[in-house]
Amino acid sequence: MSKHLPAIHLYAQQMREIKRRVEVIDFFLMKGGHALYQPTTIESVCLQFRKILELIAFGSLIANKDRYAAAYTKFASNWNAELLLKDLRRVNPNFYPAPIEERPSEKPGIKSDVIPITDGFLTEEDFVTIYKQCGGMLHAANPYGSKIGHHFFEKAFPTWRQKIIRLLNCHEVHFVDETGIWVIHMQEDGDDEVHYYEFALVGEHG
Repeated sequence: MSKHLPAIHLYAQQMREIKRRVEVIDFFLMKGGHALYQPTTIESVCLQFRKILELIAFGSLIANKDRYAAAYTKFASNWNAELLLKDLRRVNPNFYPAPIEERPSEKPGIKSDVIPITDGFLTEEDFVTIYKQCGGMLHAANPYGSKIGHHFFEKAFPTWRQKIIRLLNCHEVHFVDETGIWVIHMQEDGDDEVHYYEFALVGEHG
């Protein structure tokens, strides 16, 4: 049994939770319901985005838990996703999900060609910016401060959603000091379930 198998199951659970929270976002964005008035509706959507970002960060922690725990023994209490990203990068520069596209291959014996996605997805910079912006909506507004721009969030939500979908829809998870990877499909044809696959170089394990 692969040493990563329990972790990959847990990672898939994180991805399923993200899908559920995207469904909540869609419910609000498609006017399926509301939280009684505009500010609380926007705050509710911001909460879902922030939770999704934290799930992405902690998913990366799951994939690199052993090395991360060796360097940061208190990882279980590290709830700040922005700081967690910085810590993970110190342990594994390739910790962040790598979005890919799979296309039918014309090469004999090869089912699919893997093409890296280079734009339109949620970058680490996007992650930090959105995390902070959503965090600002989770506190009461200072009556003497600047007005909260609810219209900004209404316009930004669909773009944020699309970037997250493009990042995660089909992505690779890389480990520190290892050549193996996980490939994650958030859905497959006719199946809305999260699917995951583990790959290693042929002969790597003898």
